[in-house]
Amino acid sequence: MEHCVDGSTASSTTAPSHRTLGEALDEAPLSLFHLKAAFTAAMGFFTDAYDLFIIGVALVLIKGEWHLSAVQTSFLGGATLLATLVGALVFGRVADILGRTRVYGLVAGIMALGAFATALAPSYLWLVAFRFVLGIGIGGDYPVSAVMASEYANRERRGLLVSLVFSSQAAGLIIGPVVALALLASGVNHELAWRLMLGLGALPALSVLYLRIKTPESPRYAAQVQGRETEATAAMEKYTRGVVRAAAEGNAAGPTSLRAFFTDRKSLLLILGTAGSWFLLDYVYYGNTISAPVILRGVAPGANLLQSTAWTLIIFALFAVPGYVFAFLTVDRIGHRRLQWIGFLAMAVCFGLIGFIPGLTHVIVPFLLIYGISYFFTEFGPNVTTFLIPTEVFGVGERTTGHGIAAGVGKLGAFLGVFLFPVLSSALGLGGVLIFCSGLGVAGALLTRVLPEKSGHSLDAASAPETAPVLVAESAA
Repeated sequence: MEHCVDGSTASSTTAPSHRTLGEALDEAPLSLFHLKAAFTAAMGFFTDAYDLFIIGVALVLIKGEWHLSAVQTSFLGGATLLATLVGALVFGRVADILGRTRVYGLVAGIMALGAFATALAPSYLWLVAFRFVLGIGIGGDYPVSAVMASEYANRERRGLLVSLVFSSQAAGLIIGPVVALALLASGVNHELAWRLMLGLGALPALSVLYLRIKTPESPRYAAQVQGRETEATAAMEKYTRGVVRAAAEGNAAGPTSLRAFFTDRKSLLLILGTAGSWFLLDYVYYGNTISAPVILRGVAPGANLLQSTAWTLIIFALFAVPGYVFAFLTVDRIGHRRLQWIGFLAMAVCFGLIGFIPGLTHVIVPFLLIYGISYFFTEFGPNVTTFLIPTEVFGVGERTTGHGIAAGVGKLGAFLGVFLFPVLSSALGLGGVLIFCSGLGVAGALLTRVLPEKSGHSLDAASAPETAPVLVAESAA
């Protein structure tokens, strides 16, 4: 007998044998196998977060050591994000054609290799090249990690599980500044410090490489796209120790062709909503986050790098982390689309206050408070939901393709945000840039209205009506 997370039990007689595998997964009680699947995905995403954000501190050191120009610094900061676009598009499509698990372990290996290589980069061009390799792996990890967690989840707690995967970004946001502070405070010379900062990003990806290789193929994909329902059912019964049991009904739909995908009006509308909102979010989020040490030193010009890094850590710890926690605890109750809409509007209000209130960008305490609240609503909203929603609005034969496009376009926004933020700050001032970000928040809220609400619906019902679903509890035979 298997004990589930929610206190219930499941055994080999729990699930009626006539249910399909998708139905059995939808109705399976939250159990340890769900958390194992989420952890395996989350550690890869922790790597994503650490590697993407540690560069913000490392750039300050690298610029001083290698005497980089402003353009070189901006391109180094954005190279990984640009590569993420490529990785998300390519591996998202490959995962729909060849299978999720064939990509799952590969992208973790690429991330580990890229992060380790950056620590040994002999010159600026090699560092850019290695950061680009890292970005390819990170981009591929976005659609596969998200979709693997989503396709294993039950319909009642899908938002929780996928949000838990994404919330590992919170650990990356915290660990990055902690590592940076420890190295800077220890007196390690700056070149060794930034190499250690970047190289340590290989460890979390390596830690789950074996787990990813051993993870069974996504059951929904294997059954519905490849027609291997008997094999998928057996693998799931073994992997979940009997929590998921179903009847095998061979049925192969195959992956959706790109031509069919891009000529379908509904698919194009979903791409507009998912990719467009993710683009706007990442432009604002990455522009602010990677430039955070520079922003804080601008608000308080007398602060040194150690102080501005400490303030960044405080903002992440007091505002961003609680935002992630509230998101995964409430997303399934509030609704996935609704939470995204609320978060975008709250971000717009916070950025607008900073931009329009005279002198606020020069008074550190109120600035940190409102800036921190904007981070809370970024995490308690679109930063989580733009990752979640693409896993559930597309059909199984096009799911990683759609998610990869959304993530890739999002990272294009991130690249532009990182590259243009310093330029716009010089031209408009910090207040002017944040007013612009406020307008993007409003646009993100409006674009969110294009998307359907799938919270609580079966993942297999890509065309389910938007009425409130009736959640069917697991029945005991």
